[in-house]
Amino acid sequence: MLKRTPSLTEQAKSHIKQMILDDMFADGRIPSETELAADLGVSRTTIRDALSRLEIEGVVYRKQGAGTFVNEAGLQIKSRLDEIWSYEAMLAAHGYTPSTRILDITTQAADDDIAAELNLTVGEALFVVRKLFLADNQPVILAFNYIPTRFVEGPNTPEDFLTPVYTFMWENGRQHFSYYLSEIVPIVADADLAQILHVQPQTPLISLHEIGYNDDNNPILKSTSCFRDDLLRFRLIRRPTV
Repeated sequence: MLKRTPSLTEQAKSHIKQMILDDMFADGRIPSETELAADLGVSRTTIRDALSRLEIEGVVYRKQGAGTFVNEAGLQIKSRLDEIWSYEAMLAAHGYTPSTRILDITTQAADDDIAAELNLTVGEALFVVRKLFLADNQPVILAFNYIPTRFVEGPNTPEDFLTPVYTFMWENGRQHFSYYLSEIVPIVADADLAQILHVQPQTPLISLHEIGYNDDNNPILKSTSCFRDDLLRFRLIRRPTV
């Protein structure tokens, strides 16, 4: 029997997805909404909504008059670009043992660009945190987080910054993180980045340039993450609009 927090639909979706990953459905056929509703102790409406979310994610597909089936191609998508996830969870989903290191934490003054992006005064203080994420002890992601000190309460230790940045912002500043505005930017590794990520200089990399917003739609942090795509690939399902 499922509990009511978080939402029943989200719980049902997660439960069904785990059953799919555990290969519990013969021939990839999902049981009827009625059967699933009875098994999980929820309404058919909840199951229908859960399956709709899984269909949007590409985990299942529906055939008119035949039923709902596991989408094996969709299971290749380990992390969705339109969702916020911790890098540790993403690496674990790809089959790696993740670990995280804080390379350094410094304080710097906001320049013109960052001040404009985060609605700050030029020269306002920022924490700049460099975090290295490893997959099976291989460096794979280097992340830079720029956090206005005005949003951080009290003294902090380096261990506090090990948590995902959105968790840090809530636990240390009561800033509830709502969403990122993200750009995917191709880059090449300079000498410093190449040394940190154990690649050759001028190796092509993927980076995410992101501004994080709170529930009031105000920018509260800037993040830049650089990825080794030989160890980590992003996939997505694209559908026609009509």
